[in-house]
Amino acid sequence: MPNRAQDWFRQAQRDLDQADASAQAQRHEWACFAAHQAAEKAVKALHLHQGQQAWGHLVARLLAELPPDLAVPPLLAEQAKVLDNFYIPTRYPDSHIEGSPFEHYGSLQSQQALTYARAILDFVRTAMA
Repeated sequence: MPNRAQDWFRQAQRDLDQADASAQAQRHEWACFAAHQAAEKAVKALHLHQGQQAWGHLVARLLAELPPDLAVPPLLAEQAKVLDNFYIPTRYPDSHIEGSPFEHYGSLQSQQALTYARAILDFVRTAMA
């Protein structure tokens, strides 16, 4: 079976572009979710690049399951935990005590999500080079 790592990474880059476009359009909940998706797909690309499968949606766990020789920086692992908080509540109204998701996310969150997702994509890009 062919290695699909580059397909996953290219989609991660496209998801990051969508996150940026969503932030610019003031759709901050979608920017946060798309940033999470970009990071998740990038780390899954790295797993595939290493010849292993990865399952699940928690970016922090996906990073922790990488081979030890890849040395994930502790700060990157912490940033992944922040992104993981954007996986469900950015999309579902019952994730918050009241209000729709778009009422709970603004430019501060979307810029943070974009910054952290970019850092993860940069890490993956370097590791796959």
